[in-house]
Amino acid sequence: MTARMGTARLGPAERLMALSQMGSRELDVVVVGGGVVGAGVALDAATRGLSVGLVEARDFASGTSSRSSKLIHGGLRYLEQLNFDLVREALQERSLLLQRIAPHLVRPVPFLFPLTHTGWERPYVGAGLVLYDSLGFSFGFTRGVPGHRHLSRKRALRLAPSLRRTAFTGAVQYWDAQVDDARYVMTLLRTAATYGAQVASRAQVVGFLREGERVTGVRVCDLETGTELDVRARQVVNATGVWTDDIQELVGGRGQIHVKASKGIHLLVPRDRIHSLTGIILRTEKSVLFVIPWGRHWIIGTTDTAWTLDKAHPAASRTDIDYVLDHVNAVLSVPLTRDDVEGVYAGLRPLLRGESEQTSQLSREHVVAHPVPGLVMVAGGKFTTYRVMAADAVNAVAHGLDVRVPASCTDRIPLVGAEGYQARWNSRNRLAESSGLHVARIEHLLQRYGSMIDEVLLLIEADPSLARPLTGADDYLRAEIVYAATHEGARHLNDVLTRRTHISIETFHRGLAVAEEAAELLAGPLGWDAEQVKREVEYYTKRVEAERVSQEQDTDQEADAIQMGAPEIVPVAVPEGRPI
Repeated sequence: MTARMGTARLGPAERLMALSQMGSRELDVVVVGGGVVGAGVALDAATRGLSVGLVEARDFASGTSSRSSKLIHGGLRYLEQLNFDLVREALQERSLLLQRIAPHLVRPVPFLFPLTHTGWERPYVGAGLVLYDSLGFSFGFTRGVPGHRHLSRKRALRLAPSLRRTAFTGAVQYWDAQVDDARYVMTLLRTAATYGAQVASRAQVVGFLREGERVTGVRVCDLETGTELDVRARQVVNATGVWTDDIQELVGGRGQIHVKASKGIHLLVPRDRIHSLTGIILRTEKSVLFVIPWGRHWIIGTTDTAWTLDKAHPAASRTDIDYVLDHVNAVLSVPLTRDDVEGVYAGLRPLLRGESEQTSQLSREHVVAHPVPGLVMVAGGKFTTYRVMAADAVNAVAHGLDVRVPASCTDRIPLVGAEGYQARWNSRNRLAESSGLHVARIEHLLQRYGSMIDEVLLLIEADPSLARPLTGADDYLRAEIVYAATHEGARHLNDVLTRRTHISIETFHRGLAVAEEAAELLAGPLGWDAEQVKREVEYYTKRVEAERVSQEQDTDQEADAIQMGAPEIVPVAVPEGRPI
């Protein structure tokens, strides 16, 4: 490897080069899907010395991987299901991510578990948390977070004054971790690219290359230009999450893995609407509800309902939103209203299809299969355990390659931005002084880019106007918008406002107030003319308007119909009729 850690860019020129490289030679493996599992597979394969390509039909992390609860956790409710192995595995991964792989992106977060019964509940919950903490120590790993503690109602109210006194009898506090999910996926991809992987978004698989029964690659349509290319590979990995069955149909019929989509929605409200120094976790009749601290906001969710409609833009209905508000209001002294909701997002969990029709009972464990020669499929699992899923998938690839491939080493590979992060954090006051930015801005940048902060500061040095915050979304600097295009693979305005930043859900205007400014900043690095800037703003505006109207509908079907009416800036190709 000739690249130095931290130098991989995913700008427009790098995207074109990646597509050219993928089309010019046979790869060891091509990965279909740019979510967390696909990105993890690309990194795992590249760090084992394999030649790797990855294509994503939309934006990186545009599906499930940007619409999660943004937690890295073991899953307390899986303990009740006696799924100790899944919890242990997830807690081991949590420790790795916190302490070694991505300390700049993953950080501890406390949760308060209010108790509502006297007598049996405290010892029951306490015993579960003793086990939860203990599993985090397994196999020599340290937890990376503090242990749990029991609190009286009086002490719990000091931590969370917004809780209604009569709604609980006492509490237990425990710790998990959280992550900016979309940013994590982007950082995974940049790390994979640093180790030689070729990655491209807006590049859709429209068919499979075959020699007899064997899959020998994929036909890819560059959605930005309409051109098609053949990407030949000795093994293909389908890591498309809720689209797993759709990709399987392209290769000819149903396969060994079947995925059912479960919808979960989340609300964002301003931090001052709930007075608490800690997150909160509540039991519901179906699952659990989290109140998660998120900068100047709270994320509240989630739901768990079957979804059979559009996978690209799952819609949150009025019924979904009211469900979340009703459940959180059951414990708050001052109830939240619809007017408090800044943002709403809906995501789909890729659950392995089981016998039960209840999505909450379908498996969160993952499966890897080799349905036909040359094709590996991986599905299920959860964000926290993506690395284990990726390693298992590449093990299957290695078996199909029938050559000696080194074992996975991603448990020892820090993501770009992790190396040197702690030293940069310790020097943040000096960094603020030398850059002219407030130390709070430097902390914000460090927790998004880690030691790659220098690349953002270089943009500001070259153009001091980029040091100003966006007008109407002052948590983000103008430089971050430009950096999203030059280094992070953003191709369109929606990519930046929804995933490189979270302005689309962190502001009451949903990003509309900054759309024009952001589009003009993107125009230079992406080569847009005035007409394209106008198109980007119009598309984004129509998408936001459709989401707002859909969230006033009572049913999934009504909400989905509204969402489907908004245009795509880059339509996804329709592969029907193409030779496979």
